[in-house]
Amino acid sequence: MITLLFLLSVAVFVLFNMLPGDPAALTCGRACSPAIIEANRHRLGLDEPVVTQYVKFVTGIFAGRTFSPESPEPIVCNAPCLGYSFNRHEQVMTLIADAAPVTFWLAIGAFVLWIAVGISLGIFAALRRGRWQDRLIMGVSITGYSMPSFFIGLLLIFFVILKWKFLPFPSYISPFENPFQFFQTMLLPWIVLATLSAAFYIRLTRNQVLEVLNDDFVRTARAKGLPERTVVVKHALRAGLTPIVTAAGLDLATLLGGAIISENIFSLPGLGSLAVGSILDSDLPLITGITILTATIIIFANLVVDLLYAVIDPRVRIT
Repeated sequence: MITLLFLLSVAVFVLFNMLPGDPAALTCGRACSPAIIEANRHRLGLDEPVVTQYVKFVTGIFAGRTFSPESPEPIVCNAPCLGYSFNRHEQVMTLIADAAPVTFWLAIGAFVLWIAVGISLGIFAALRRGRWQDRLIMGVSITGYSMPSFFIGLLLIFFVILKWKFLPFPSYISPFENPFQFFQTMLLPWIVLATLSAAFYIRLTRNQVLEVLNDDFVRTARAKGLPERTVVVKHALRAGLTPIVTAAGLDLATLLGGAIISENIFSLPGLGSLAVGSILDSDLPLITGITILTATIIIFANLVVDLLYAVIDPRVRIT
């Protein structure tokens, strides 16, 4: 994991430094001149070798960093410093910290919803294999999986908010300030994200349960006279959870990195909206910071998933 994080930081830093466009010119303003651009380049540290810039970048993550130390008003970026946005005149970590709670609540709510619906309907479809309930659930899941998230979001906005007026238009507020308004705002984004993922988890859970139900240890459990619910939940589902946990951990990590489409459709000020804004503004420090944070979350999610394998399946500990 440490090796991956190091390679990740090098790749992202080099990649974004190779992008077309001069940050010194982009932050110059209207009254721009070659002298001002050169002064900006020195202030941003872009006149130094790439290796020196990278060392200062990594050092800033652990020990903080000072921009424009020779100027009368140097900019102090406290650790963990992912850079300074001269477009927004704010530390990258501060901007991310302000947007992260929105994405966190969006990801957690959608995750709980799609896990509950996906696993429960997947088990039900497996137990009704070949019957009309199974065909109905699989048909609905394929339909939901085939529709893009922006289409589902626009449909919900049109019917639920504009036509039927069941909910007001989303206006984000912290759940600690107004839980009811928070729930009203997040309900539709949760449904949009959960629809696509729940459809996938229905199919995945159904296939895993059907595969495990044919194993010898399940037939042995039934032969001992155990209740069907115990056989399915304690034996079949637990044995088939490994791929489900893998997919769930990575999907949650991806959402925590920023659900770009849903946040922009419902005007949620999360990491996805912040990333889009940074790209439109060519704010390279902010783009770099968000990319590194997102990839780091995914790497840590892989670690957590690997550790959970031993908890779910004792055979992993043996091997």
